[in-house]
Amino acid sequence: MASERWEPAAFKGRVDQVLHRFVAEEADRFAEIDPALSPVAGQLEAAVADGKRLRAAFCYWGWRAAGQPDSDALVRAAASMELVHAAAVVHDDLIDDSPLRHGRPTAHIALRGAVRRRPRAVAAARSLALLVGDLLMGMAGQLFVTSGLPGAYLARARPLWAVLARELIAGECLEILRTGAEPDTAASLKVIRYKTAKYTVEQPLLIGGALAGAGGRLRDGYSAYGLPLGEAFQLRDDVLGLFGDPEHTGKANADDVRGHRPTALLAETWRSAGAEDRDRLRALMGQRGLDEAGLRAVRETMRRLKAPDRVEGMIAARVEEALDALHELRVPAPAEAALTALAHSATVRLS
Repeated sequence: MASERWEPAAFKGRVDQVLHRFVAEEADRFAEIDPALSPVAGQLEAAVADGKRLRAAFCYWGWRAAGQPDSDALVRAAASMELVHAAAVVHDDLIDDSPLRHGRPTAHIALRGAVRRRPRAVAAARSLALLVGDLLMGMAGQLFVTSGLPGAYLARARPLWAVLARELIAGECLEILRTGAEPDTAASLKVIRYKTAKYTVEQPLLIGGALAGAGGRLRDGYSAYGLPLGEAFQLRDDVLGLFGDPEHTGKANADDVRGHRPTALLAETWRSAGAEDRDRLRALMGQRGLDEAGLRAVRETMRRLKAPDRVEGMIAARVEEALDALHELRVPAPAEAALTALAHSATVRLS
């Protein structure tokens, strides 16, 4: 049993134990089909090796804030949120052609070794990574339904899985469709809301609440807290993606510029830019071979136009909005303390 005091490291340990055991067993079963599948099985385990387990934590506290006690079965169900995230990360890295995640090669890069002697090896590795992501998403549903919670509880939450998948994929599609388009802050925030905010905070909370039998007022409060906080989380990620230290973020910090992705940071820069700055940005954004000097020029333009400062203001405003909504909910004190701490750890971070 957990204590009433929120202990993030202890909770992460519980989730890690569930994930690592479950995925290791599934990877072994997968590799038993044929020895050639071993590298693919290895990427299943690599996908869950690291992580802060924020999504599991929000699901857990969606349950606890509704008045339910600590439960190992609930932790298993909450851990399934991390498999959704792992699937999304594998697919996102593939779509963005990102080379690094947590300081290690991404799945589509790591799997090149398994097909290096095959025709079209790069394409084959990308195909394998796509299937790794698909399998992780299927495993998420399996872990959820075998969590040990009563069937009636699971039935209350099952419809939300369709919403989660629909909105997550819609957000990814919107990002692809907006990539390379003229930057627009409202459009960027819509991408953020559907691609990240909902499945990171709001949907895990709602699923935890549904499992617990939360009423309509509490569910509405979860959304009022979860949506702005999820947006703040991704805005922070965008700032770190370009201005953070790769040693801490574990990601290449030129990815967003090289991919000309529709971040709010770029949109806010564009909004303030004159013709000369826009011409400079057009020449640099989307360059696959962008060097350090080009990246430095983009950063300097953004700083001069104070775009990072405005994004910091957007983050702060959204955290404040989320915490105001939380305080109005009057949930049990341990849940309020935990959700307040999670709001800060999700948005004030180095990586």
